[in-house]
Amino acid sequence: MSVPRVLDFGNYPVAGSELEPVVDHLRGGGLLAYPTETVYGLGGLVIEAVLDRLTAAKGRHPDKPFVLLVPSRESVSELAWPQEAAELADVFWPGSVTLVLRDADGCFPGGVRSPAGTVAVRMSPHPLVHDLVTALGEPLISTSANAPGRPPALSADEALEAVGSLSVGTGMWVLDGGRLEASAPSTIIDCSGEEPVMLREGTV
Repeated sequence: MSVPRVLDFGNYPVAGSELEPVVDHLRGGGLLAYPTETVYGLGGLVIEAVLDRLTAAKGRHPDKPFVLLVPSRESVSELAWPQEAAELADVFWPGSVTLVLRDADGCFPGGVRSPAGTVAVRMSPHPLVHDLVTALGEPLISTSANAPGRPPALSADEALEAVGSLSVGTGMWVLDGGRLEASAPSTIIDCSGEEPVMLREGTV
């Protein structure tokens, strides 16, 4: 595996142009490790090649799909947005709340779409990844940057170590946003049924 490229974003926010190479890297099918509001994440664009690499690296089972970080509600308008889900997004986004929504028309591929036909989405409040997905204008796959059974990475160095153990192959960049404080995971609310159901109580 080639050595991942590390970019220093410790003093973010920076000029918007600084994100352009990262956007180009992702659009070329590259993978990325990046800080979020909870832990360092690992991901890329929602394309088959990226999903295959991440699924193999993480040993992910089909019934445990990846979360999507989104720039806005409109960027995933294909999903069903019941009134309760829209209200939750209005109140808590950007924020550490993941909403599980129904993908009735099968617009999203396996890997992010569960066998039950749902997709989990969140608008991150972390300024770096929020600006990145905004610049992308489309969702970014997110899974914790760690080997199975290991604690999630809280720093770029830990993310690098995780990437090495996962054998994700070439084309990996790491955005060093500094060390994160230990945090509870995001709250997960399933809005795919008749009433919202909390699946996991997290930071919210």
